[in-house]
Amino acid sequence: MRVLVAGATGAVGRLLVPMLLDAGHQVTGLSRSLSGLERLRLLGASAVQADAFDAEGLRQTLRDTAPDAVIHQLTALTEADGEKTNRLRQEGTRNLVDAAKSAGAQRIIAQSISWAYIPGEDPADETVPLDIAAQPPRGGMVEGIRALEATAAEMETAVALRYGILYGPGTWYAPGGAVAAALAGDPAARLLAYLEADRSVTSFVHVADAARAAVAALDWQAGPVNVVDDEPAQGREWLPVLAAALKVPAPASTSARQSWARGASNALACSRGWRPEYASWRSGFAAQSTT
Repeated sequence: MRVLVAGATGAVGRLLVPMLLDAGHQVTGLSRSLSGLERLRLLGASAVQADAFDAEGLRQTLRDTAPDAVIHQLTALTEADGEKTNRLRQEGTRNLVDAAKSAGAQRIIAQSISWAYIPGEDPADETVPLDIAAQPPRGGMVEGIRALEATAAEMETAVALRYGILYGPGTWYAPGGAVAAALAGDPAARLLAYLEADRSVTSFVHVADAARAAVAALDWQAGPVNVVDDEPAQGREWLPVLAAALKVPAPASTSARQSWARGASNALACSRGWRPEYASWRSGFAAQSTT
């Protein structure tokens, strides 16, 4: 297939592009920067400079590249910019879908999240509604996800990959990243992450497993799919393990719990043949500490 990757130089995108090439696809990556274009070319992909907020420029780019499928991995999480990420999920997705439709593309794979479900005790599957009644600031994030998925669904086939918390190379959770700085007490660490060793439940996914799911989703039927590991866990379980892997102090354990925090089930993704190489954050955190 001819595949266009928006967000091709991000934490997932930089692993995804080589996987797509290895699978035999023709890949064009979008980047806002000249340095990003060079990185993509070194990987063996075609590269085009484009901005998701430039609707007309994006439309022309997709007409020129004529992709069969678009993979949407656009965020501003590297900059820890929640407002811009939400803009990308809404305005950026709108521009990307309009451009894809005008270019004749039929399929979109879009990065979503697995922690936007309504509160509950059990890991959420894809039939659980999104928490659209959530109050700010969570409410704005959920609305961004709702808009992203609804806009993507205008395509003939749209798969929304509801990723768990991403960790691994290029993420906040990597050695030397923002989470390590925050746990070490750096007041300048800018975080959107929730870091409390309490009873709040989180689902994780390694960036390499997230990228593998995006490749596999080129053959999946439409709809949302949770892409998470096998072990949703409370903060008081996973934070000490992460802190040890990062060689920083672990926060004190508490019995508090955020009411919205729940894990997600990966049963649907697994039924489609995807399995996480890092089945648990336990092995994944340990692995990234040695790389």
